[in-house]
Amino acid sequence: MAQDFSFDIVSKTDMQEVSNAIQQAQKELAQRFDFKGSKSTIELAAEEITLTSDDESKLRSVKDIVESKLVKRGVALKALEYAKLEDAAGGTVRQKAKIVQGIETEKAKAIVKAIKDAKLKVQASIQSDQVRVTGRNKDELQQAIALVKQKDFGIPLQFTNYRG
Repeated sequence: MAQDFSFDIVSKTDMQEVSNAIQQAQKELAQRFDFKGSKSTIELAAEEITLTSDDESKLRSVKDIVESKLVKRGVALKALEYAKLEDAAGGTVRQKAKIVQGIETEKAKAIVKAIKDAKLKVQASIQSDQVRVTGRNKDELQQAIALVKQKDFGIPLQFTNYRG
């Protein structure tokens, strides 16, 4: 009897690491001399980070602080989806960044298409916010993983539940 092997392609962000990085960024913001007297803040609510500052250049600095802390904690910057810069109260500017969890349908379809176009002997199927890849040959699955790692789908991807 032939046995099928499988793995899942997921996009998960460790919210505990995000929370830790935000706390570190808030601490650095409070201690930095160039932010003394500034209205700069960093807030994390559910799966959204809100950055507020006096002007665009200060906001860019706040963003750099947050991004450097996220990278140090092993959170991929592709997990952030920035909204447009907007004016906020008191002459400040604000920018929100949504933390991407799961693979949205359009990107999942692109992943499945890339795997099918490679003509590997594996099946890729979309299951809610992840992609399951099954096949009879472990080498084919390894090739599918390598293929997906090569391409940039704009989100961080992990490979889980490898069953062989």
